[in-house]
Amino acid sequence: MTTGPDLLALSPVLPVVVVDDAADAVPLAKALLAGGVEVIELTLRTPAALAAIERVAAEVPGIAVGAGTVTSPGQAKQAADAGAAFLVTPGCTDRVLDAAFDTGLPFLPGASTVSEAMRLAERGLSALKFFPAEASGGVDYLKSIGGPLPSLRFCPTGGITPESAPRYLALPNVGCVGGSWLTPKDALAAKDFARIETLARAAAAL
Repeated sequence: MTTGPDLLALSPVLPVVVVDDAADAVPLAKALLAGGVEVIELTLRTPAALAAIERVAAEVPGIAVGAGTVTSPGQAKQAADAGAAFLVTPGCTDRVLDAAFDTGLPFLPGASTVSEAMRLAERGLSALKFFPAEASGGVDYLKSIGGPLPSLRFCPTGGITPESAPRYLALPNVGCVGGSWLTPKDALAAKDFARIETLARAAAAL
């Protein structure tokens, strides 16, 4: 995996995960992998996130672990130093974009408007995160911008469910969807990794 477009091809669903306890990260990643999902986005929303990335990168070599919710230049470097294989941002400023490029890692920069997508395309990026997907127009929006922006492909994230995911995945400009439903909070709290493996298996089959 060396480019953003490669990221879109790893799995139909990119698990978007919030980890409160770094000790859960390795069994969680192993459960996803056992279910056929070879990628995980650990969001930088909790103090445990960087340690979780370090553990997965060191102990679960079969899964590509990325850092999500990268919102500052410093976070981009910290994630890279922790062993992240890719980065995901909810939106993009010039400073965050420059920092992401500086890491040398593939990344999915967030965009929710045509102008934002065009600016990112000007920087040579063709694989983007569409966020927040449902709140920004969802399937109909992505369908409508496919004509004027034929070179761009997206990972829509935000409000997507197992029921709506196939409608997104049917679009030619969608490579995968981001989903938090693979790792429900109650399953993580109960350390029910068997349930997560089952959810991953269903997602991998989409």
